[in-house]
Amino acid sequence: MAIYFAIFQTEWTFLSLAFLTPLSVNIEEYTESFGLFVPTEPILFTLMLLFILLQIQKQFINKELWKSPIIWALGFYLFWIFITSITSTDPITSLKYLLSRLWFIVPIVIFGPTFFVNSQNIKRFIWLFIIGMMIAITYTLIVHASYQFGEKEGHWVMWPFFKDHTIYGAIVALSVPLVFGLYFSKKHHPLVQATIIGFISITLLGLFFSYTRAAWLSVFAAVGVWGLIRFKIKFRFIAGIAVFIGALLFFSWDAIQMNMAKNKSEHTTEDFGKKLESATNVTTDASNLERINRWTCAIDMYQERPFFGFGPGTFAFEYARFQHAENITIISTNFGNLGNAHSEYLGPLAEMGTIGFISMVLIVIAIFYKGITLYIRWPKEDKEMRILILSMILSLTTYFVHGVLNNFLDTDKAAVPVWGMCAIFIALEISLKKKQAN
Repeated sequence: MAIYFAIFQTEWTFLSLAFLTPLSVNIEEYTESFGLFVPTEPILFTLMLLFILLQIQKQFINKELWKSPIIWALGFYLFWIFITSITSTDPITSLKYLLSRLWFIVPIVIFGPTFFVNSQNIKRFIWLFIIGMMIAITYTLIVHASYQFGEKEGHWVMWPFFKDHTIYGAIVALSVPLVFGLYFSKKHHPLVQATIIGFISITLLGLFFSYTRAAWLSVFAAVGVWGLIRFKIKFRFIAGIAVFIGALLFFSWDAIQMNMAKNKSEHTTEDFGKKLESATNVTTDASNLERINRWTCAIDMYQERPFFGFGPGTFAFEYARFQHAENITIISTNFGNLGNAHSEYLGPLAEMGTIGFISMVLIVIAIFYKGITLYIRWPKEDKEMRILILSMILSLTTYFVHGVLNNFLDTDKAAVPVWGMCAIFIALEISLKKKQAN
């Protein structure tokens, strides 16, 4: 049945990924063997093979696709993953990592623009993703309510749809600008308008009760980016402020560390302001301390193998010996078997060296360069699409700001919406060029 739909209802099979992603389940939770999100990853793998076969038979990809800076950045990133998989300390693990990246990126970013050239499919994709998220958030809130919204229970009540509150919070935060974008994009029928208001309420409740500080902060960062775009702040001014802040942090780092060391605010407090303040507690907060432990390991790993790194996907198998006794926390393990580097940027640095880190930064730069220029150039009379473009820029802002503290692009939960929005930017760029040529 799945193969039938993939072949004869390819467009809807592709769009269904948006709805299914928030509701997918990792079979590792039940088999304790290998991780696979179903049904999304089997669908993605099938679509990747199908699209490649169709492309070989009859080329249908628009040639303009290959001019996109997003495609070039992703191509460089995948190329370096391949190179560092060969030099990896565990080539099998790294090649598996490469394969998983391919079935996330190729069907969505390479072939996705073919579907998104139809603007209706862009709206359908966003709507389907938001509806899927509403089901997942509502389920989580209902289960959480049965525990009086306790913070300890808030770490796992989103299971089986999300592994824990960190990834759940990240994707809820990513959804916030999108659901607001749907509301402001156009004047809807009163029933649809009321439904979206309900979605906004559910999303904000989900964000608050995720108890994920990084997710809260990422939404505030998105609001800041909205202000920069809304008031047309010049890039050179932003760059100047960034340099000033960077210099201030550099020369004041000792004082900052002393103030952070005095911060005893705990994540378990009920006060919202105290929860945010606890994000800088590096004295008693185990979550923050463990993150610093992983980051220190990632930097030490990079220093040992700065060019090729240890290999894609190998951090969890290598970081144990790089742990310093003073950084060990109550949630650390001597075997170092509890996951990744907790950063979309330091992970590639440790696993793929300097070039791996640069490739990730280039992807982020390409995405925001293309998204913001697209928003500026898009016809002002098409208010609906302009607002949706802006909402996607802000949505991606929440993710890549959150990416400083966590990394989830190796899961469908983050990969499908993030790469999906990249594919939409590419498709809109192709459509804009066609409009300007006519």
